[in-house]
Amino acid sequence: VDDSLVKAEEIAKETGWYQGSAELNPLALEALKTIAYEVYEQLGVPEWFIVPMGSGGTVYAVWKGFKELKEAGLAQKVPRIIGVQAEGCSPIVNAYLQNKLEPYLKTKPFTRALAILVKHPSYGKAALSAIRASGGLAISVSDEEIFQAEQEIAKFEGIFAEPASAATVAALKKLSNQNIINWDESVVCLITGSGLKATDILQALTKKRKTVAMGLELSTKEKILRILSEGDAYGYEMWKKLGKTMTRGAIYQHLNELSHRGLVAGYEVDGRKFFKITSRGMRVLKAIDELKVLL
Repeated sequence: VDDSLVKAEEIAKETGWYQGSAELNPLALEALKTIAYEVYEQLGVPEWFIVPMGSGGTVYAVWKGFKELKEAGLAQKVPRIIGVQAEGCSPIVNAYLQNKLEPYLKTKPFTRALAILVKHPSYGKAALSAIRASGGLAISVSDEEIFQAEQEIAKFEGIFAEPASAATVAALKKLSNQNIINWDESVVCLITGSGLKATDILQALTKKRKTVAMGLELSTKEKILRILSEGDAYGYEMWKKLGKTMTRGAIYQHLNELSHRGLVAGYEVDGRKFFKITSRGMRVLKAIDELKVLL
């Protein structure tokens, strides 16, 4: 990220183009703070708000948003902000743990979570100030913990998050195990980017050994289509048939995506929404079966 920012500054100077990089344009903070507004509208004020930290701008912006809501008399409090960095590059966390004002690196930085691989965070001091003012904390997580969280988010919530974003869920698990965050407390983990931005990680996560059983593995969407091919069903019913291995919200996320692709259709009966497989969905299942025979 640091090298990209240097390049962005050079291009802006050479061309006279507007500098829109979030780390170099303070107006970006005004946009990012609306994350707090959206969360407040939907959930109120959570007790904890976990944010990935690269430059530190998002941490500061979220705190600023909630602070303004409180000053306006809308919110009663500001959530405790938790900033998360990768263990391989954690200058803001280092400063927090040593009670210092300036972020600093201990070792040569390295992490596969490239979006938070920032050696010199431009909003590091502001992030530290926000974390301390909210009564929150800063924590680092390993790449292994990040990748594990990334897979769990995909499995249980139907969301493909980039590694930097998955760091927030990794931090939640770590802090829960340390009894810093209790299970009955409200927590928001901010997912800031899609996993499609990190295709190398996607390839690593999906690489499997070619075995005879490989062709029998079913994706969640395929499982849903197979359930519906046997008869119409509603969300809760499908959740039970899938073994309750993910949240019901994740089931509806998959159903929504299948609906947009024209593979399933929804209808209501006595206030309950049912789903049925479409002719296109049946063709997709047939194509999958033929592909498995070839593999």
